[in-house]
Amino acid sequence: MAMCLLLKAFHRLTALSAVRRTRLCHPPACVLSRAMVALPSVLFPKRSDLSLPNSSWGSEMMRLYEHYNGQCEVETQGGQKQRGLWRRLPSYNRSLKYATGGAYLSKIIQSKARFFTRHIRDPGAGFEYVLFSNKEEKKCVCIFQAGHLLEGFPGHVHGGAIATMIDTVTGVHASLIAVPVMTANLNINYRSPILLGSTVLIESSLDTKEGRKIHTSCKVTSSDGSKLHTEATALFLSISVGHLLKGQ
Repeated sequence: MAMCLLLKAFHRLTALSAVRRTRLCHPPACVLSRAMVALPSVLFPKRSDLSLPNSSWGSEMMRLYEHYNGQCEVETQGGQKQRGLWRRLPSYNRSLKYATGGAYLSKIIQSKARFFTRHIRDPGAGFEYVLFSNKEEKKCVCIFQAGHLLEGFPGHVHGGAIATMIDTVTGVHASLIAVPVMTANLNINYRSPILLGSTVLIESSLDTKEGRKIHTSCKVTSSDGSKLHTEATALFLSISVGHLLKGQ
């Protein structure tokens, strides 16, 4: 009799253990559903367009933004809306990252990475800018306002920050022609310093495209175009994804 009771108790424990293992290995559908919804928000946060107006934008930056944005859509004689010559280019704080050697960075590392000009989170403290492209005229225009963290000579924008924006604008312009591209040469002449907090225009123009080579010229002027701050030329090479994977 005692032996029978022991056997029954053993069978109950075995069955209970199996149920627990099943629950652990196969959680309820509602748990899986919640996990699948939460996972993308952790590893793949929703991208925010950082080229839209915010409270840090000065009146001159807003004026130029409205000027170019107003040319992205025009009204016909019949009162219909149609796409204009200019197009606003959205800007995000991250993009797909590649590691040399051909291996992708993990999704967790990618989620923490930041595009260089968008690594400062405080609005107005670093690089505030918005880009517009004109395919017909083969131009790209950037409205740029430099924050206090970009100071070089007291009260003025650091030359490296200006070079960064020139590389960004000409690089975006080149990528509209052939993507992806990488900078091969950047030649800059500084003409006049830029005051911190002021708004300037950075304009990139296509010079030539020869095979993989894309030559552009760029100038940085005051918001009304009357003063030349910087001028530059840039050479970009179009590359394949294979080049990126091989670290070439």
